[in-house]
Amino acid sequence: MKNLLIVESPAKAKTLKKYLGKDFEILASYGHVRDLLPKEGAVDIEHDFSMNYQLIEKNEKHVDAIVKAMKKADVLYLATDPDREGEAISWHLYEILKQKKCLKDKPVHRVAFYEITKRAVNAAVENPRELSMELVNAQQARRALDYLVGFNLSPLLWKKIRRGLSAGRVQSPALRMIVEREEEIEKFIVREYWSIAASLTKKGERFPAKLTHYQDKKLEQFSITDGEQAAQAQETLLRAAAGKLVVTKVDKKQRKRNPSPPFITSTLQQEASRKLGFTAQRTMRLAQQLYEGIDTGSGAVGLITYMRTDSVNLAQDALAEIRELIAVRYGKDNVPAQPHVYKTKSKNAQEAHEAIRPTAAERVPESIKDSLSADQYKLYDLIWKRTIACQMIPATLDTVAVDMVAGDASEGNIFRANGSVIVDLGFMAVYQESVDDAKDTPASAGAPGTGSSDDERRLPALLVGEKVDVLGIEPEQHFTEPPPRYGEASLIKALEEHGIGRPSTYASIISTLQQREYVELDKRRFKPTDVGRIVNKFLTEYFTQYVDYDFTAHLEDELDAVSRGEKEWVPLLRNFWTPFKALVDNTEENVERKDVTQEAMDEACPKCSKPLSIRLGRRGRFIGCTTYPECDYTRNLNEEAGAETVPEVVEGRTCPKCDSALIMRMGRYGKFIGCSTYPECKHIEPLEKPADTGVDCPVCHKGTLLKRKSRYGKIFYSCATYPDCTYAIWNEPVKEPCPKCQWPLLTIKTTKRRGTEKVCPQKECDHAEPHAVEDASAESTVQ
Repeated sequence: MKNLLIVESPAKAKTLKKYLGKDFEILASYGHVRDLLPKEGAVDIEHDFSMNYQLIEKNEKHVDAIVKAMKKADVLYLATDPDREGEAISWHLYEILKQKKCLKDKPVHRVAFYEITKRAVNAAVENPRELSMELVNAQQARRALDYLVGFNLSPLLWKKIRRGLSAGRVQSPALRMIVEREEEIEKFIVREYWSIAASLTKKGERFPAKLTHYQDKKLEQFSITDGEQAAQAQETLLRAAAGKLVVTKVDKKQRKRNPSPPFITSTLQQEASRKLGFTAQRTMRLAQQLYEGIDTGSGAVGLITYMRTDSVNLAQDALAEIRELIAVRYGKDNVPAQPHVYKTKSKNAQEAHEAIRPTAAERVPESIKDSLSADQYKLYDLIWKRTIACQMIPATLDTVAVDMVAGDASEGNIFRANGSVIVDLGFMAVYQESVDDAKDTPASAGAPGTGSSDDERRLPALLVGEKVDVLGIEPEQHFTEPPPRYGEASLIKALEEHGIGRPSTYASIISTLQQREYVELDKRRFKPTDVGRIVNKFLTEYFTQYVDYDFTAHLEDELDAVSRGEKEWVPLLRNFWTPFKALVDNTEENVERKDVTQEAMDEACPKCSKPLSIRLGRRGRFIGCTTYPECDYTRNLNEEAGAETVPEVVEGRTCPKCDSALIMRMGRYGKFIGCSTYPECKHIEPLEKPADTGVDCPVCHKGTLLKRKSRYGKIFYSCATYPDCTYAIWNEPVKEPCPKCQWPLLTIKTTKRRGTEKVCPQKECDHAEPHAVEDASAESTVQ
């Protein structure tokens, strides 16, 4: 009997061939095979939201191969990924094959692999199930919602703000989060406060203590607010102490710190961002490679379980294997009496799903390091350590808090010293979770290695009534700080806490906001662009309900209910669509462009005395006269009224064409250097000199290829002699000739499907070879 089994990726197909016999032909669909028609009417509102699909052009040849193979096969196994998207792909394949009349009375089975190992694959094939139309309908409902929102809001943004903009159902609340945090930072008022600490010693062992009570009053954050108060307190305390503090209380406790649960999608993305500096997309791409299979010397094998999950469950056989490894590698004392059981937060998490874990605990990272790229190894090492640590005993710490008084106890001047000693490392011998910002975590909640200096301090043995020597008492000035901007890890955490999006969507939410240029990264933190602010203002003012966090989370819950078979998807769409469409029509008719792109100011134009407003232009927001074009007065947003703008001169350089001064100028695509005599001399140059790759231009053989930025911020590489030579490529060049066509260079290209490779840039040449990325921060530009 001939069996045809279909998966999504060729890498997965290659791994499965190792486990399934000659009776199985395994083909890849290369992802989705059908999508909605890219035009209005793809979701037919009048006919119960029926969805009109078409074949995805780039995958037509793969579909043809599947159709051809199915005509010869006796049984069909649909083995796409075990989530909504995977279920939908299987259903689309089934529908296509049914339309092509390839199935007839042939059996069709749905199999799901949560790990690609011989045991799991054979068990899945032996115990297939039917297609889950609940999961398919949940995916269709999500796709329809996203289409209806995008296809109706995007044209509205074009009319009311500017051409080329778009809005998304889930991305819009995420944008709102980033904008609101930025506004919170801008409105933040800095306040000064002071703390006072004593530097103490006992028998040569120095340690600090912080003033907690002054003159019998407990100190709050703003009890001492200026240097004069602090100096007065310092003088009083030094006089009262007279060189000694007396120990009045010693409080010793032992506490346990439990390990973190194994990874789910969101926590993996957060930790990979904090510890490895990986973007969410990069993390998921690498995890997909580890899941689908890596050749570790005896053929391809899946190294981790499925990476899109919100379940913290671990299989019983995996638990037994992990506990056995801990006993052998770290000692039996580090194995708890009973396995740790973690509670899944998501009510939609399925018991069949597991947390992200290694498929074999004994496959320690060091043993397969040579088979992995540098990035793959780092991620596998992170997953392995977290999984092992989650089943180890808690860490044990002895903590001590010592109160000491300066002078007479009745005066109420109390200092406190905190410290701790790790009695038993427990799980911390293997892994410790990172935090986003040390300042976000109270010192009392910390633990060794998590940023709390008090916890890492060891105090000398102290007894009540004992005196310790005072080396000094010093005040320290502080200023309150605004909340930090969101990074990838903290944004994913916030999205998860609000119930916005699901494990498979976090990476795409972030990348979409960046691609649309609604946000930009500043020191690995998200900052809204001017366009992003205006889009958010428009959506929050006129579509308040649809960017509301609770509304978005409730809609996600309803989609989950559809996937569980508790709700029907068509009524869900109808309930969403009717009020949404009415709001779109009302906004289109009654809201003018200036209502969205202009913000009134309480200031008169210095030219014509008419009101000024904050406006949105091609280069961002600026201040301009409301009577434009009759009055052309403008100034920069941050520029004071009446201030004369003096151009910033570039020190130590003159124009290479006319020897005049060079100045900083602002153009359509940001700052650049230009001649001060413009328009007489039109010399310009970029703010940052393009980096020279050292690779000779293969066309003119005169210049080298320079790393440049396009007007949209994309990296490309072009000849230094431009405009004389116009040769340019998108991917990083390597000074190696192509072994196939002998073109003088190769390029480094990274794609989701194939990973990082060295490829020939010549279109007619298909040479490609694997390339390991050694530097974790290096990622080729993919075009």
